[in-house]
Amino acid sequence: MRTYREVFRTPQFTPLFASGALSVAASTVSGLALGTLVHSTTGSPLLSALAMFGPSLAQVVGAATLLSAADRLRPRVAMTGLALAFAVAAAVQAVPGLPLWALFTVLAGQGLISSVGGGVRFGLLHEILTKDGYLLGRSVLNMAVGTLQVCGWALGGVLVTLVSARGALLVGALLYVAAATVTRLGLTDRPPRATGRPSIAATWRVNAALWASVPRRYVYLALWVPNGLVAGCESLYLSYAPGHAGLLFACAALGMLAGDTLVGRFLPPWWRERLAAPLRLVLAAPYLLFFLEPGLPVALAAVTLASVGFSASLLLQERLMRLTPDELSGQAIGLHSSGMLTLQGVGALLAGTAAELTSPALATTAMAAFSVAVTLALAPGLRTGPRDFLTTGETGRP
Repeated sequence: MRTYREVFRTPQFTPLFASGALSVAASTVSGLALGTLVHSTTGSPLLSALAMFGPSLAQVVGAATLLSAADRLRPRVAMTGLALAFAVAAAVQAVPGLPLWALFTVLAGQGLISSVGGGVRFGLLHEILTKDGYLLGRSVLNMAVGTLQVCGWALGGVLVTLVSARGALLVGALLYVAAATVTRLGLTDRPPRATGRPSIAATWRVNAALWASVPRRYVYLALWVPNGLVAGCESLYLSYAPGHAGLLFACAALGMLAGDTLVGRFLPPWWRERLAAPLRLVLAAPYLLFFLEPGLPVALAAVTLASVGFSASLLLQERLMRLTPDELSGQAIGLHSSGMLTLQGVGALLAGTAAELTSPALATTAMAAFSVAVTLALAPGLRTGPRDFLTTGETGRP
């Protein structure tokens, strides 16, 4: 599978793509609206960062307790139910006078149940396209994320201005309902990929097997930590440029779209291997310019360039799929997704705390420097560890 046309001709890919696009649009509009609501109410960089990225912190709980459900639930049922649950959450957050503690409780609940969502969706993608088409298919979905985030941040900014942050949250709820509808009507019902009932014991057993492989461990760390620290930089956009945060987010999404298009469609395998390490460094290095407190044009250019580096995650995910048995693909991707989102929440927490103590510019610089250091530390293991085979003695069964 070598072209986007082939991907879209594959049965079931189009409704999966459409439901994912609607979910991204919903989360983008809702996230900006919620961050704006909290920032206008509290004026706190920490709380506004947590409002946008804090739900990710709950991912670690979900990854430790619920993740076995990613391969043990019927994908269509799970994805429909999750979209409807997010719609209800967005509507509740729009209720006037909702206490701050209640708002963050709802956010924590969203993060907990969403830990299953990534594994279900991308496990289904792997099932629809197989390993040969996974990179191209994931690239298409990432491009949709980039495009919908550009539109979503812009739409969110307009909606916040025209109908208030609470009105924008209600629009996000409607988009989640649309995603649930497309999922229910567009996807066929499939059996679970793995047998047995979801349980905490099964989650721990498979997670332990996935983590026991040294090559996979390096891939997971490279997917989680540097990206999470850069998400901390992104969580400070509202504090760094309150009037232009939507534009910064849109440029970040545009850079991610450009990088995923280049890597997923145009780079041959030979170049992918050689550009993987430089792309991981590009992810954070441009944010070091924030030490100089640049004006908006330079900040926009830095953010756009840095986000091209997110395309390195595509190459790491491709390695992860090569190193993982098919029957564990959902939980393997779910563990990646949950770990990444958890570290994004940690990054937002660290960045917000640093900004409270110093300034958004200095906090952004510190997070970027930390990300570069971690990337350099992991580089030797990524050069020598991953191979296109399973670890010796690994059966792939929990």
